[in-house]
Amino acid sequence: MKWEVVIGLETHAQLSTVSKIFSGASTAFGAEPNTQACGVDIALPGVLPVLNTGAVERAIRFGLAVGARINSPSIFARKNYFYPDLPKGYQISQYEKPVVEGGSITIQVGDAEKTVRLTRAHLEEDAGKSLHEDFHGCTGIDLNRAGTPLLEIVSEPDMRSAEEAVAYAKALHALVRWIDVCDGNMQEGSFRCDANVSVRPAGAKEFGTRREIKNLNSFRFLQQAIEYEVRWQIGELEDGRAIQQATVLFDPDTGETRMMRTKEDAHDYRYFPDPDLLPLEVTADRIAAVRAAMPALPAARREQFCAQFGLTPYDAGLLTASRELADYFSAAAAGADARTGKLCANWISGALSARLNEEGLEISQSRVTAAQLRGLVDRIADGTISGKMAKDVFDGMWAGEGDADAIIAAKGLKQISDSSEIEKIVDQVLADNARQVADFRAGKEKAFNSLVGQVMKATRGKANPQQVNDILRGKLGG
Repeated sequence: MKWEVVIGLETHAQLSTVSKIFSGASTAFGAEPNTQACGVDIALPGVLPVLNTGAVERAIRFGLAVGARINSPSIFARKNYFYPDLPKGYQISQYEKPVVEGGSITIQVGDAEKTVRLTRAHLEEDAGKSLHEDFHGCTGIDLNRAGTPLLEIVSEPDMRSAEEAVAYAKALHALVRWIDVCDGNMQEGSFRCDANVSVRPAGAKEFGTRREIKNLNSFRFLQQAIEYEVRWQIGELEDGRAIQQATVLFDPDTGETRMMRTKEDAHDYRYFPDPDLLPLEVTADRIAAVRAAMPALPAARREQFCAQFGLTPYDAGLLTASRELADYFSAAAAGADARTGKLCANWISGALSARLNEEGLEISQSRVTAAQLRGLVDRIADGTISGKMAKDVFDGMWAGEGDADAIIAAKGLKQISDSSEIEKIVDQVLADNARQVADFRAGKEKAFNSLVGQVMKATRGKANPQQVNDILRGKLGG
């Protein structure tokens, strides 16, 4: 039997406010346990929550970015469950009326483009953290995260493979960073995904029973967890066993998922409106103000790069993987024609990105500035240096030896583009290599490449390769 995979993601993005969603306590990462939990966060008697305006504005910003509806009013609710690191015994979240409803994210999987619909994005507070590693026979509780503002972004079950799920998660991660609502730091828990996975016979309309994989904090783990879960569910079904709805954890050491608990449904949480929080009214003026402050979104920047420089959608997509990278390209290609713009794009996506990856650096940490890269590209475009020479110049810039012009002068890398000078060298090479000339005229194309190599050797690699080719073919009648 052929099976179809059905995947939906629930993503928790920690909002980039300096204080918590209902208190003034700090959200800074890395503090000593329980030093950033105030009376509101730990539910002391008599304390009342006060909504953080910055969290609301970030939710609105996200809603506008994905083309969603901003609900007014939206309602805060109490989600009731017991966990040792949940001091109130409930989590303040949103249920029936979220602040953001609908919208979509467009993803690229190979050459195919796909739209993933969003169900909702709602505001909620984070719980604390249970600590097991440093304790023997007991568990420690750190409430520093309690009350940290989250935007939970829920997709429709529109994804049909682990690759699509990862592409969606990466696109969402890039977007929340682009619009500056979340720093996206997955190691610190700022961006984490829960994957709802089920399988069904190909062509079936009814969904299969889903299992939810919790707290995946890397794209690699997301892909591995989904792939294992799909294999496991198909194996169970083909062996005649039913899938039980459950919450599972992924163990990266074994590459397997394991059941944590049978899955609750919404009614198990006994949601009801929080009596301490009024309905959230979002005015048209507030929405307009947030919209006016929004940066140009990735899709708009991609269209601009394609139209201005003739880039392919794929190349434009690489350059808009982050707002910082798009800004770097814009600065490097400022005022450039299409040819120079494409050269800038190629160098950024090629040599620069490779060097950044090798050294684990972000584009903001690049040792070659956008202006320096443009200087290098200009010297390629005007024929001062060849592409091969440019690699040496780039290495010098990365090593801090100065800009392109200074390195070209210091290393004597200027390309020979004087046709008469190249022609003299070509004549000498032809005279010294009669055998290769005869082989070429006998139809052996490799002989031509040998002659090109002899000319480049004679000029110590400084001759303009295109001119060498043109002059040689002219002399040989080929």
